[in-house]
Amino acid sequence: MAALGGRAGAALLRRRPLPGLGAGPRRYRYKEKWAATAPRIPPTRLALHHFDINYSLQLKELWPSVRAGLLCEQKYGALLNNFSLPDHVTQELELLNATDFVSEATKKARSVAAAEEAGRGKSSEGRMVMQVETMTQAEMSPPLRASISSNIKCYTFPRGDITRFRPARPNTLGILDYYLMDAASLLPVLALNVQPGDFVLDLCAAPGGKTLALLQTGACGRLAANDISISRTKRLHQILHSYVPKEIRETVSVTSCDGRDWERLEGGTFHKVLVDVPCTTDRHSVMEDDNNIFHKRRTKERQMLPMLQLQLLMAGILATRPGGEVVYSTCSLSPLQNEHVIERAIEIAETQFNVALRVEDLSRFRTLFQDTFSFFSDCRLGELVLPHLTANFGPMYFCKLCRM
Repeated sequence: MAALGGRAGAALLRRRPLPGLGAGPRRYRYKEKWAATAPRIPPTRLALHHFDINYSLQLKELWPSVRAGLLCEQKYGALLNNFSLPDHVTQELELLNATDFVSEATKKARSVAAAEEAGRGKSSEGRMVMQVETMTQAEMSPPLRASISSNIKCYTFPRGDITRFRPARPNTLGILDYYLMDAASLLPVLALNVQPGDFVLDLCAAPGGKTLALLQTGACGRLAANDISISRTKRLHQILHSYVPKEIRETVSVTSCDGRDWERLEGGTFHKVLVDVPCTTDRHSVMEDDNNIFHKRRTKERQMLPMLQLQLLMAGILATRPGGEVVYSTCSLSPLQNEHVIERAIEIAETQFNVALRVEDLSRFRTLFQDTFSFFSDCRLGELVLPHLTANFGPMYFCKLCRM
């Protein structure tokens, strides 16, 4: 073939692949590069890998179902706002087949008490056996009706029902009618069992769901809500402004202090203290890459979590007056963040501060709320709500300490 010259030859050369570049015009070739700061493995995948290793040992055959729950859409409850006159809201929710799980538990407690009372009417021999059984139960756990506030109302859909609640609506005064939250988050508040006139401290209060629930009891003589994060405290202020009238809002003391220093600020002051500590937030960790504590840049922060949790719990214990009560809670399945923190706090309180603590038996919560939540039966201290596809609340760990 005769050699081509001039423009025709140059055009042919442009069409031919040059050595090392492969097919195609050179101007369209590029080399893919990774940004130096981009993580090769997403934090959600790191979190799931970590949980697969650790929680499979802890939960054993339960882990596959809990894992599936964590990876599916979370279920919510509607905490009714008593400051919004929600009578029509109650009717609306009941027409949707939602029920107030708190009042249902109260009804169950009354039926159990009635059954026990009826049992006392048996023959003399039967009465003797019943007295022994009742005494044993009383020694093992407090009455079923304890720790249930009739003022707190939270509606949930039945097991297996994945209906979503509509967004909250304001009344004529601009106060929203209910607050959507993980219904299991109410259990630490119910366990705190606030009595009329109690001085209450919510040590790690933001974003504000549990603070709002504490106000719904109508029993707080004084409520202090604290969170170290100024941005999260702003969110707490927004919640209070949206759900609480001004005259009630002004009775809540909102601060942005380091909760670990609270004992030096107001030690031995409060009847009840809620310590809902920062944790791995297991559901968020496997679902959201944004602000994920399993990001490689936050490895040290994650490793230090149990120490931070212990320090916050100790501050809460020392902020409690003698005879007062502390509820510790996390939204993690991890024993290192749950039972181990409780055990270490009891040890430090006794050896370093001469403070004796008693762990209250909360097993009655399993009896009262088993129709709504799935509980882990092998929790050594406190109670743990497990996510489950038919009741996808939690995880939520809570444990109650009484200062002797």
